[in-house]
Amino acid sequence: MIVVYEQNLVEELASRPSMGEAIQAGVDLIDLWPLTDAVRLRNDAKYAETLQVRITRVLARVMTGQDVTIPDAEYVYEGAEDIPGRPQELVDALLAANDAYEGMVGGAAQGQSDKLVQAAEVLGAGWNQEDVEAARDLVDCLAKEVTPGGEPLESSAEQAEVGRRLATSVIALDRLASAVHADGDQVVRILPILLYLNELNERMGIPRVFLTDEQVRGALAVISSKTIHDLADTLAPEVAAEWNKHLDEVVWDPEEAKRQAKEDDERKSREALQAKFAHVPEDPNKPPVEL
Repeated sequence: MIVVYEQNLVEELASRPSMGEAIQAGVDLIDLWPLTDAVRLRNDAKYAETLQVRITRVLARVMTGQDVTIPDAEYVYEGAEDIPGRPQELVDALLAANDAYEGMVGGAAQGQSDKLVQAAEVLGAGWNQEDVEAARDLVDCLAKEVTPGGEPLESSAEQAEVGRRLATSVIALDRLASAVHADGDQVVRILPILLYLNELNERMGIPRVFLTDEQVRGALAVISSKTIHDLADTLAPEVAAEWNKHLDEVVWDPEEAKRQAKEDDERKSREALQAKFAHVPEDPNKPPVEL
């Protein structure tokens, strides 16, 4: 039997100093749930939409090697099937990326291996039958080892538990990327795995993550040439940054932002006025003014 959830390795990775900031960011974010405030619920829904746009943009950039922009990804996310002045190859890649993203979401644990294989086909990852079988075996084993009852784990804001779950996600990435022979010259082979990992995170009760195309290449280079401990060290700051971003976007209050902006404008106006008259000497005979 394949064993993915290696308890000793999980604990080793979770206890690495590099993982501390990411684990704390996860604790802070998870601790907000369940969301009940209407503003925070809207903010979180907006974050989820933006995350899909950002991720599908990365997938399309890797698939095409072209400079796919955020507006490109937004137009396709909103339903566009062509974009005036933009290559159709780019639009088609974004359409495929959105299909793969949405096809991976949800579903029972035992269906995740099917969803992963479908995503690989949609994204043109180039997996052969050996790759498909290896990926299926690993994902099915993860489902049994990580969520043995078949149901998602309950969220936990305990540091030790967040650390273990994040470490499990790192191990899954390492094992799956190696199983499908992804390397620095074939980054497209890892793309379906990135989508699957976010679904795995969801099932483990930790937030989704985001990597730029350059960060994906960097992670793949580490997988190809270094140790899984190096992979944890590489990914941890990127996970921390995304979870902190998610937290900031959820707690953002438009009214408070407006008030602070007004105060900043008034402060800048006062400072500009003071600077304008800074060269004017004070009149010693001027009577004092009572405020």
